[in-house]
Amino acid sequence: MADASERLGFIGLGIMGAPMAANLLRAGYTLTVANRSRPAVDRLVAAGAAAAGGPREVAERSDVIITMLPDSPDVESVVLGPGGLIEGARPGQLLIEMSTIAPATARRAAEALAARGVAALDAPVSGGQAGAEQGTLSIMVGGDEAPFARALPILQVLGKNIVRIGGPGTGQVAKAANQMIVADTISAVAEALLLAARSGADPARVRQALLGGFAGSRILEVHGERMLRRSFQPGFRLRLQLKDVRIAMDAARQAGMRLPVTERAYELLGEVVAAGAGDLDHSALLTAFEAREGIRLAASAEGRGTTTEEG
Repeated sequence: MADASERLGFIGLGIMGAPMAANLLRAGYTLTVANRSRPAVDRLVAAGAAAAGGPREVAERSDVIITMLPDSPDVESVVLGPGGLIEGARPGQLLIEMSTIAPATARRAAEALAARGVAALDAPVSGGQAGAEQGTLSIMVGGDEAPFARALPILQVLGKNIVRIGGPGTGQVAKAANQMIVADTISAVAEALLLAARSGADPARVRQALLGGFAGSRILEVHGERMLRRSFQPGFRLRLQLKDVRIAMDAARQAGMRLPVTERAYELLGEVVAAGAGDLDHSALLTAFEAREGIRLAASAEGRGTTTEEG
């Protein structure tokens, strides 16, 4: 049940943020929202939220502020920049930063806010648009135990698998690991379906068989079907997947290691984004393999892929 004494603020009402904010409203929280574009704000105001003119005003009117933004520079601007949250901050507040950003950015924001008496958690999510809408996100949290305990009832409205990883920034490290596995697995699924097609096997039947074995995965289930149907309406955009994998690679460099499998996925993601497909779903990574191999999975209403050779 919502704690009526906690006034929430929410900044970033995109594909993920808007349904997350709507779930908090439905749970009974008082909510103030802000976003770069107005239509998403208007929809939530119609559902019972209050509108703010910007991050500073959200901070002034909230006890707990949630941000869900595209990238590290956006978080730096919204939290620490002119007119940012920090200008309206007061001791005793809590920031729950749910964007996927660099661990170093999360730590820098937490340190700056701590100097103002504000606690911060980095709490990136996995589960896509469907998970945001259904309140079933997996949430990886970095930060101290006391603010985590305070945030937990709020996070339980948004997700089902909520794990505190460790101190500030560690939630973002976990999300980087998540995005590595996602990108690498989407790459493997795309290659496998194209191999099946090129070798004369029905890729839809191959996928069906693999789902019952050790190779079965949520990505093979959901994104494999997207590939077979060529249904690339974004649940998570390719350009954001590229950004997330870049964060993982940067983190690896800072840790003094390489990620050769993920580096290959990053290269392929970059090719698809450079070709103008950055706003398609990340399952459209398939098209990078198709372009390289001169083969294409033809869409089928039954989810069965067939191949056609291209030039």
